[in-house]
Amino acid sequence: MSGFPSIAAVVAAAIVLPGCTAMTPPVEVTRFHNAQVAPIVPGSIAVEANVPSEEDRKSLEYATYRAALLRELQRVGFSESRDAGNGSQYIASYTLDRAILSAGGSRSPVSVGVGGSTGSYGSGVGLGIGINLSGPPKDKIATDLSVRISNRADGNVIWEGRASVEAKEGSPASQPGLAAAKLAEALFRDFPGASGTTIRVP
Repeated sequence: MSGFPSIAAVVAAAIVLPGCTAMTPPVEVTRFHNAQVAPIVPGSIAVEANVPSEEDRKSLEYATYRAALLRELQRVGFSESRDAGNGSQYIASYTLDRAILSAGGSRSPVSVGVGGSTGSYGSGVGLGIGINLSGPPKDKIATDLSVRISNRADGNVIWEGRASVEAKEGSPASQPGLAAAKLAEALFRDFPGASGTTIRVP
């Protein structure tokens, strides 16, 4: 896994403020699988970002999400593949999307990967003119994490899921490190989970 920061270092950074997790908004989780017919048997797995650029894959933000996912996959019985080639039984491919949800209802994408998220999301601090001292409502950052686990040998998808959270811009929950830990934990809670049902994980 050359080019990635060490897993231990990234995981430590992602969970440096574990007490803040309780303050994060609930996560919406939806999962699909056929485990009731063909039980999922954990094995070795490689976690790969679904991005075209190798530079993005090596970025700290993607590495943070990769570490959070790997930690949860190991918790439910998978083992990390040390082979960067074709050595794992499974591939966990993940996609990360972040967007700004403005108070007016518009949605704008936020770049992730190299350099992390784009600069300033808000329009500045309100001046408190007149009796409105609270300023305009803060934008929210919506983060969506999608994961698909497939069998490397035949390409068949055995499990897929999506976790989404919205947090006020500037809050701890909107930061990549905390969001990664929260989304990954919610996504793999009670793995494989109920198929085709959307739940809210506090």
